[in-house]
Amino acid sequence: MDFVTGEILYVDKPLGWTSFDAVKRVRGALLRRLGVKKFKVGHAGTLDPLATGVMIITTGRATKLIESLQAGVKEYIATMRLGATTPSFDLETEVDATYPTAHITREAVERVLESFVGEIRQVPPAFSACKVDGRRAYDIARKGHDVELKAKTLVIDSIQLLDYSPESITVRVVCSKGTYIRALARDIGVALGSGAHLTALRRTRVGDVSEEQCLTVDQAVELIRQVELTFPEGYEPSPKMK
Repeated sequence: MDFVTGEILYVDKPLGWTSFDAVKRVRGALLRRLGVKKFKVGHAGTLDPLATGVMIITTGRATKLIESLQAGVKEYIATMRLGATTPSFDLETEVDATYPTAHITREAVERVLESFVGEIRQVPPAFSACKVDGRRAYDIARKGHDVELKAKTLVIDSIQLLDYSPESITVRVVCSKGTYIRALARDIGVALGSGAHLTALRRTRVGDVSEEQCLTVDQAVELIRQVELTFPEGYEPSPKMK
């Protein structure tokens, strides 16, 4: 493998890890194998710490492909608790309000989900990496300050109801880049005349890359450690290379 010219690795991000944690682990393995102190490693499409699944990691000159790689359609499996909201729209923060759910039927859920298919306007979560006056929104929100974010136009290709109860639903969502599934949970709760927040999220596909193609982080590190290396013409490998 030629990590300098550029390789693309498909990794299954573990629960509780930030996307940077996964990138850092892969970069560390490459630094050790190549015997260098600096090396470009990037990722296409951030996943929240409480989400798992497909993450695309690029190395070397392939980091220039990040924009095109993350532009692909995403697929998620999301579980949402109905009847309760949190400030972060997921389990990062405590429940701040509860709402009735007795009126919520499977038919009502299916009607509401159908209303989100197509082009929609979505306000990102305050607890997100969106920038406000040069600062990350989550940095402002975590200090207890209000955050005002503008709605963005997105496309939801499909939403399929996989599991239903009056207190919880699980859905498969196929959507465009930039969609916040946490914000979708918020909006679904409102549309149901109740509240909702995300309790589990797995990204199962990015573009043509599915979860079945992914390595665990440990497997990616072991691949880097064991694989035969090649280098672009004119590149001088470090004498410290292992």
